[in-house]
Amino acid sequence: MAMAATLVSYWNDSDNETKSHVNPEKVDPDALAHLQPLKSGKTMSLSVLNSAPEVAVKEAVETGVHLDPSLKEVTYNPTYETMFAPEFGPVNPYKSKQMAAPRNIFDTVRHQRNLGKSALDHIPCCFGSMSELSLVSPLVGLTVFEVGPKKTDKRKKVQGGEANDIDNYLRPWAKYVDEKDGAKPSEEEQKELDEITAKRQKKGRNEEEAPAAEKTILHVKDAYDYQGRSYLHVPQDVGINLRSADIPDKCYLPKKQIQVWSGHTKVGWVSAICLFPVSGHLLLSCSMDYKVKLWEVYNERRCIRTFIGHSKAVQDICFNNTGSQYMSAAYDRYLKLWDTETGQCISRFTNRKVPYCVKFNPDEDKQNLFVVGMSDKKIVQWDVRTGEVVQEYDRHLGAVNTITFVDENRRFVSTSDDKSLRVWEWDIPVDFKYIAEPSMHSMPAVTLSPNGKWLACQSMDNQILIFGAQNRFRLNKKIFKGHMVAGGLYVVSGDADGKLNIWDWKTTKLYHRIKAHDKVCISALWHPHETSKVITCGWDGQIKLWD
Repeated sequence: MAMAATLVSYWNDSDNETKSHVNPEKVDPDALAHLQPLKSGKTMSLSVLNSAPEVAVKEAVETGVHLDPSLKEVTYNPTYETMFAPEFGPVNPYKSKQMAAPRNIFDTVRHQRNLGKSALDHIPCCFGSMSELSLVSPLVGLTVFEVGPKKTDKRKKVQGGEANDIDNYLRPWAKYVDEKDGAKPSEEEQKELDEITAKRQKKGRNEEEAPAAEKTILHVKDAYDYQGRSYLHVPQDVGINLRSADIPDKCYLPKKQIQVWSGHTKVGWVSAICLFPVSGHLLLSCSMDYKVKLWEVYNERRCIRTFIGHSKAVQDICFNNTGSQYMSAAYDRYLKLWDTETGQCISRFTNRKVPYCVKFNPDEDKQNLFVVGMSDKKIVQWDVRTGEVVQEYDRHLGAVNTITFVDENRRFVSTSDDKSLRVWEWDIPVDFKYIAEPSMHSMPAVTLSPNGKWLACQSMDNQILIFGAQNRFRLNKKIFKGHMVAGGLYVVSGDADGKLNIWDWKTTKLYHRIKAHDKVCISALWHPHETSKVITCGWDGQIKLWD
């Protein structure tokens, strides 16, 4: 504005100077015609030069809020002018022509349908620069000017009596008029169920299978001698006192094989062996051929009796304290209590799970109780007298493999596929000791030392871990290789090559190795009275005596 004022002043000064130096009488009128007023009455105005840009005054500035066309929802109610206002701001140079093209609500619906999604769930509330806007109902896909379907009538209930009529009053428990009480499947559903049941029965998955019939075979001519004594009677003419409860002070290394029992078939691997309590003059064995056999350890070493009563492989066996009865556990999900002398099946037990190990309580006043490690991670305690489950120890996270009584039978130790060792108080279903380390493996075989102080556990990493069997149950530094059973100063173990390994307890030195079986040597037992006799069994179906 200052510059414009200067120019106007300069023009006025020039005009005055012209007036003072020029004589109007001597000037040609035609030369000054452009400076004279027009005949029409209009006067000429000088143009003013303004170099500053135009700036809107305060009243002309728009104060409304602009909407982003890319928004999908608006948190307030905008005005009509705001919704249809033009777009402002610079153009995004990175948008393609297709992206920059204006879209309406129908393009969005079409795009969502092409994606296979629900278009009505993604309709935005408003768009900028839109000439028309159709409001769409998010429920039925209709515009606000269209009429939706009529509401359906409510289901009617059976009319009952008044509230004061106790016998006939039904509300609010009255049934619907069209409600069906029966749950009988349709013909198609029944046909499908029959097909599933037939497949399960064909594959052997029918868990309601009846127990196999029990029978026994006596292999000796006379079950009783001339004095009326059965084979359970402890012999006294073998040159050793088999009735003594004392443990030998020292054991000697077995050197040769003196007996082979081969009554089990080669297909039927021997899974476990068990010596008669205290005396050890009888041997009980179970196999994959579904049978349990009783053998003589002395004299003629005959097979005395065969027990047949399981429909699948027998996994474990256990005598009671007197040896008059024993328990068998098999893969047919049954546990059976047998009379050792007569071969009669006394009781059957099952909870529809596979038993892996079974043990009687060693206390004399608890011979009616036994515990079983199951495939469903539980340890189940049964009472023989009632045939019912009286306790469950449910803390393991995998199938239970072994149960071993320790600390004068007040406690027992269990191992599982969850790679842990747990110690339990009898009849208390909460473990008071839990041993699990990241480096530990599953321990499928456990045995107690003769003095009751040590617990030897076979680990699946080809080691034998020694734990204290009293108080704190700490891990000992001694390490052996393979399966083991402790006895005296030596440890014997069978390995996967069928070899019997004999180790020194103190130094863990390998003293001797014997080729015992053609296949896996699954178990090895020291005789409780003979200081150099070891009994082994393997997957070749044979049981051998070494001395």
